[in-house]
Amino acid sequence: MDMIRDVAALRQMLSGLEAERLPGVESSFSLGADGPEAGGVRLARGALHEVQAAQSADMPAATGFALALALRALRTAGAGEGRPLLWVRQDLADAEFGRLDAPGVAQLGLDPVHLLLVRARDGAEVLRAAGDAARCAGLGALLIETWGTPKALDLTTTRRLALRAASSGVTSFLLHAASQPAPTAVATRWRVAPAASAPLAGDAPGAPAFHATLLRHRGGEGCVRPVEGGDWKLEWDHEACSFRDLASLPRAVVPVPAGRPDGAAAAEAGRGEVVALRRAG
Repeated sequence: MDMIRDVAALRQMLSGLEAERLPGVESSFSLGADGPEAGGVRLARGALHEVQAAQSADMPAATGFALALALRALRTAGAGEGRPLLWVRQDLADAEFGRLDAPGVAQLGLDPVHLLLVRARDGAEVLRAAGDAARCAGLGALLIETWGTPKALDLTTTRRLALRAASSGVTSFLLHAASQPAPTAVATRWRVAPAASAPLAGDAPGAPAFHATLLRHRGGEGCVRPVEGGDWKLEWDHEACSFRDLASLPRAVVPVPAGRPDGAAAAEAGRGEVVALRRAG
C-alpha cells in the first residue's frame, strides 16, 4: 500500500511540474466534435493513449485517426504548438502500407517540416526508441507504431511509457492492429475503422472519416460520466484541426459487384435468351 501511495504522490508531483512548465495549458483536450464532447470525452496530456485497428485492413484509418489526435494535442497545447511530432515506425509497416507520404501528411494538417521519423527493425526496437523519446520534453507529441502486438508490448512496458510521458509532458499515442485488447497502462483505448465520407459538391471525395469506438477511458478532468463503449462516426477538418460529427448519408451505400451486366442484359437473361454481355472497365 505504501508503494501505491508513493506512486500516486509522484504522479501528482509530476503533474504539478508540467503545469509550471506550460503555463495556461489545460491538462486535457477534447476531440472537438459534439458527440464525444457530450459524453465528456477528454484526453489527458502527458499520457499514453492507444489506437487499435481490429484487422490490418483498418490500419490506414487507425493511422489517420492517431495522427489527427496527435495534431489535436499539438494545436490545442498553445505553448507546445511549434514542437515537432516524433513518429517511431516499424519497418514492416513500410513494407505493408508504403512509406509515409509528405503531401498526404500535409493534407491532414501536419507540416512535414515538423515531423521526425524514426524507423525500427522490429517491435522491441520500436518500444526501446519510444521509451527514450518519451523522456524528451522538447517533443510536442509522440506516435508509436508497431506491426501487430509484439511480445514486448505488455503491461510493464506500457506502464513505463506512461510514466515517462507524465514526467516529460509528451502526449503519446500507441498505434497497432490488435484483434483482442491486451492489458496495458493506457489512459484511453480506441478501436478505429474507416467510415464512408460525406461527398462534397459535384460528388468530390469528402473529408477523412472514421468509425471510432472508445473501449477504455480512465477518467480525468472534464469526464462527467463513464463513456467506455461510446461509438461515433467522425470526420476530420484539417483546417480547423478538429473532429466533427459525421452526418448520415442521404441514401444507403450498396456495393455493386464488378463486371455485373447492365439491367437490360440481365432482364433478357432472365427470360432464358442468349444475350451479349458487355465487358465492364
